[in-house]
Amino acid sequence: MSILSKIFTWWDGATIGTLLWSARNGEQVGTDFFGNRYYRATKPSKSTAFSDGERRWVIFDGPNDASRVPPEWHGWLHKTFDGVPESFLPPARIWEVDYTPNETGTGQAYLPQGALQRGGKRAAATGDYEAWSPDA
Repeated sequence: MSILSKIFTWWDGATIGTLLWSARNGEQVGTDFFGNRYYRATKPSKSTAFSDGERRWVIFDGPNDASRVPPEWHGWLHKTFDGVPESFLPPARIWEVDYTPNETGTGQAYLPQGALQRGGKRAAATGDYEAWSPDA
């Protein structure tokens, strides 16, 4: 990524200003398996938006897509619990599948049978539908 895109874009990783602000005002508390880094403020905030005085944020490793935040870190960001997820999560179950980000709007998005993007061919009606009529 060029230095100009780091200065002016926000949709593909953090800008230089955000990185500098995070390094100066934040303490990194953890990293998830996507490489996203999670921070908490080192000084309490006086803003009324943060009534408990603590700010928490994420710096994405790659595109800024909220669906790339795993559930355990989402809970930490929204102050559902205080400890970082690694400190109290149970081990993964054998039946749990790996996390996949939301692919809506990409080439890998789910397209059901009959979707316009797949050619728009729908299955023929089977005759089990009876149209409503006001006279009936």
